[in-house]
Amino acid sequence: PSDPRPAPVPDSRVSSTSTPMMPVSDEGAGIVVSGSARFQAAARVRAKVEFDRVFESGKRTASPMLALHRLDDGAAPRLGLAVSRKVDPHAVGRNRIKRVLRDLFRHQRQRLGAGAYVVVARPAAAQADNDGLRSAFMQLLYRAGALPAAAAVGTMRPACPPPPSSPSRPDRSD
Repeated sequence: PSDPRPAPVPDSRVSSTSTPMMPVSDEGAGIVVSGSARFQAAARVRAKVEFDRVFESGKRTASPMLALHRLDDGAAPRLGLAVSRKVDPHAVGRNRIKRVLRDLFRHQRQRLGAGAYVVVARPAAAQADNDGLRSAFMQLLYRAGALPAAAAVGTMRPACPPPPSSPSRPDRSD
């Protein structure tokens, strides 16, 4: 007898020549993410006990957008994120904030000091664009001492005393 299931609907993302019109996967989009570039479980603060320990014993550095709690426990740098519904009632907005912060942490992880980092987003973070979030997070990392201070960039040479062998101007008394 006949099959009671409906006939399959062709995928609208694939043309009749079976060449994808839009990427169906990361590979089709030309995005290649190696295993080392991903945000691995070892780089996360996940357990409530660990969050509590960072909040209780860590040092806090804050800005209007974010608060950074850092606990130097000697372990590799790990990130925990807290973005509540008070920050943004929409999951899309909360996920955007977390995605931007996670990505920046992943790229800076090799330069960071050891320890657990927990970032608490504040309502101002929802209004900030991605560059604003990155900038605020970087400033917090510098202020917390998690990143080495950037070298001063400028056109003037640093001030230095004159060499000891340089003769001083003789005093003229005319």
